[in-house]
Amino acid sequence: MIRLLLADDQNLIRAGFRALLDAEPDMEVVAEAGTGRDAVRLAEREAPDVVLMDIRMPDGDGLAATRDILANPGLAHTRIIILTTFELDEYIAEAVRAGAAGFLVKDTEPEELIRAVRVVHDGDALLSPSVTRRIMAQLALHSKAASKTVPLDQITEREREVLALVGEGLNNAEIAERLFITPLTAKTHVSRIMTKLLVRDRAQLVVLAYESGLVRPGWSS
Repeated sequence: MIRLLLADDQNLIRAGFRALLDAEPDMEVVAEAGTGRDAVRLAEREAPDVVLMDIRMPDGDGLAATRDILANPGLAHTRIIILTTFELDEYIAEAVRAGAAGFLVKDTEPEELIRAVRVVHDGDALLSPSVTRRIMAQLALHSKAASKTVPLDQITEREREVLALVGEGLNNAEIAERLFITPLTAKTHVSRIMTKLLVRDRAQLVVLAYESGLVRPGWSS
């Protein structure tokens, strides 16, 4: 079962999400939070697999709650999907910086929300190429030079190629096609890169690829 925590200050939205997700045979909503502080407290108590996190909540917003949850070593397996009515670039970039594995607007179709939960639970990032481009545009605005702290010397030349393609928003199948390798080999490369560079998921790899200067905004995928 995929254990879920719903964090939103609107009771009606939480009730709708609960009804939708609890109806799935492999999903269970284990807790609901109406504030950022409650989201952190309940995440620590329930250790959910996936958190659906609103950005705008009282008593600690969703971004602050995301940082606190993902900074907890006991919640290393927890993945967070940011949900908001505001599809604003600064929120998208900040959510990924905070460690969120996905970003969805609240008017997402029900089947897309369900798919998103499964994708993130399986360890992938929920970042479409269009969202990736917006994240990178924001990173470009706030980073005048490539970071010197990203240890790219720890990965091989092939892994750099793979990291660059992750940064462009390509999934494993697309990376495999581009590099003439199998999807399993692509997945293995991505996993090894995450281990070597000490990042928790694919979304943070995207940020790292740009902040390191390995990929730059405006490059074609």
